[in-house]
Order: sequence, then structure tokens, then C-alpha cells
Amino acid sequence: MSVMNPHDTAKVWRPQGREAGVHLYLSGAEGDSAELFGARAGGMPLSFSLVPLTDWIDPKELSSAAVAVVQVDPGTPASIKRFERLAQATETPLIAAAYEPPLALVRSLLRSGAHDVLPLPLTLDDLETSLAPLSERVAEKEVEAFAGTSRLVTVIKSRGGCGATSLLTQLACRFAQHEEKHGRHACLIDLDVQFGDVAFQLGLKPKLSVGDLIEAGARLDGELLRSVATVHPSGLAVIASPPEMLPLEALSNDHVIAIVERAQREYGTVFVDLPANWAHWSLSLVARSHLVLLVTELTVAGLHRARRQIDLLQEQGLGNVELRVVVNRFEKGLFRTVKPADVEKVLGRPASYTVANEPAVMDAALDRGVLIDEVKRKSALGRDLDTLDAGLAAALGLER
Repeated sequence: MSVMNPHDTAKVWRPQGREAGVHLYLSGAEGDSAELFGARAGGMPLSFSLVPLTDWIDPKELSSAAVAVVQVDPGTPASIKRFERLAQATETPLIAAAYEPPLALVRSLLRSGAHDVLPLPLTLDDLETSLAPLSERVAEKEVEAFAGTSRLVTVIKSRGGCGATSLLTQLACRFAQHEEKHGRHACLIDLDVQFGDVAFQLGLKPKLSVGDLIEAGARLDGELLRSVATVHPSGLAVIASPPEMLPLEALSNDHVIAIVERAQREYGTVFVDLPANWAHWSLSLVARSHLVLLVTELTVAGLHRARRQIDLLQEQGLGNVELRVVVNRFEKGLFRTVKPADVEKVLGRPASYTVANEPAVMDAALDRGVLIDEVKRKSALGRDLDTLDAGLAAALGLER
């Protein structure tokens, strides 16, 4: 099989839009200002709050914005004082806006911490010019926040039929439940665009899929991605595979990376179910992963094909990725032909986790589209999933 270099990502297509935008605190929207509703400036979305000139603005609100524009009235000293206090209370860049501000006021506002002073009514051209010097600073802050909070877990299978998707759906829901208790979120993206059935296994009927995100192209942003995701009762956001089978080459490396990175920004931890066959983009995702789970079975065929997967990753320069082996459908027995010790002999590494084989529990959960705990509250399968969930959290550096 010919495989492209997974590190060849110099021309990475990026989604438009940012988590944080430019928030305008105005006492009214007159003239050209009204035309700014729904617009963008400096690559960021604009949002509005109509606030009387002297009402206090909570600095906590400002922390969610990349930049804030605050109206000041030259004839109302209290509005000027409000701006000065805000500049002392927040690290968010502030731009003052006023009708015909005198030069003395402009100088005073700049000394108090204003990045710029714009005339009212606001125009898009003035905003673009004022925001241009801040773009690099805002981008750097976003990269720092993204690197500190996002996690990517990719799941590969030794072969089709090893139960990797069933295991992943149950695990990701468990993970999301525990993460919500700590104010964090998780997302599962089904990128098995030919045989993916994550949504079906969880009893979900999404109207949109990852195909809609691919078609969106440069229009992809956080709002669109969340509109495509279906939220499971566990709190897990699920982005389903397309309803129609797609050839693997229909997905480009840049598109897939953009979708996954946007999901990481929106949700924090992202699980990706990869197809059994490799493509350039799936290798690129493995290269970017914080953790890779290789799901196999304790059979001769399962371990043989798992070894081939590991060999392929090494051949593609991905031998150093954090990869953990999960033995699914594990059964203890003295008379087994293949034993747990054989995992390390064949794969060159031990099994990190084993998940009990309880087909009656798992099959019933899949048939009903529910979590296994709804079928059987306490089970060996559930205990093993709890162990795997805790291990993932620890490996990803998530405190619980």
C-alpha cells in the first residue's frame, strides 16, 4: 500500500472564526453601527450588548471576548471613569468609542489603557484598521489556550469486527459523564465514512453528519460544528458519519484536520473512530493524537493484524506516538490457545487494558441503543470500562 507522508501538513487549511470575538458595549445602535450586526472584523465575529453609558460592565464578561469596544461619552464623566476602571480590571484589550471625542479625551483614554479610540457611529473599516495590530496577539492567546485544554484520542482496530466501535461508544459516554462533573466536555467524531455506525449504536438519529462539515469548507466555525453534533444523554457530543458511503479519498487531509481541531476547541477532549483502512488523513490524525488506542482480540488473527498496524505506524515515522493496546472481548481460561502473555511476545508491548467479553450485555445495549449500565448495572464489562476511563483521564493529564 502506498501511503503519503503524514507529516506533510505545511498547507493546513484552517477554519474561519474564533472562539472569542469582538464584543461591542454600546448605548445604542444608530446609523452604520446597526449594519455591523452579524458581521466580522479582524477575522472575528462581532457581538453586541446595549448598555447605558454609566452602567457597570462585569470584567468576567470581558474575559470571554478577544477584544471589547466600550462606548464613552465626553460629556459624562461617569462613563469615562467606567472605562478607566475596566481597563484596570481586565486583561482583554479595550477600544474606546465616542461621538466626536476631543483630543484631550483621546489622550486620556490611551493613557488609561485604551488600545485605540474610535469615532461613533462605528464603521467596519475603522474596526478592521483598529483590530489589525491585535490580530497576532489574539491568535497567540488562542493557540496557548487550545494547546492547554484540548486532547485528541484516536481509536484504530486490528481488524474489522473486533468490536472497537462498540467499545468506543460505551467508553466515550462514560468518559463524558465523568468529565461533566468537572465542568469539561467530550466529543466523538465518527470518521469511518464507509461503515461507521456510532450514532446508530447510541440510539441517535442525527439530521446532519461529518459530510456537512466537509461541504462547509471555509465556512466551518464553532457554531456550525455544534449544530451538526447530536448530544447524547450522557453529555457526549456525537458527530455522525455520513448516511451515504464515501470513498476515503473524498476526505482531504486539510479538511479533516480542520474539523478535528475545531472540535477540540469547542469540546476539549475529542475521540475519533478511524476506518479500518488507512488514508493520508487518518495517519495525520494519529500523528497529532495525544493518545492512540489499538483495539484487538486475544486471537491469532487479531494479534497478527495488530502487529501489522504497529509496523505500519513505525514505517510511517509514527513509532513514538503514545499507543496503548486494548484487548477486547477478553475471557480468562486455562485452556486458551492464545494467552495474555502472548500479547507482548507478538506486539512488543503488553496489553494496557482488557475488557471482559459479555456479549449478552453488550448486544442488548446495542440493540436498544443504550449504555450497558441500563442493561446491567454492575458487570465485569462495566468495571473494565471504568478502569479504562480512569486510565485515559490519567494519561491525558485530566484531574478527577
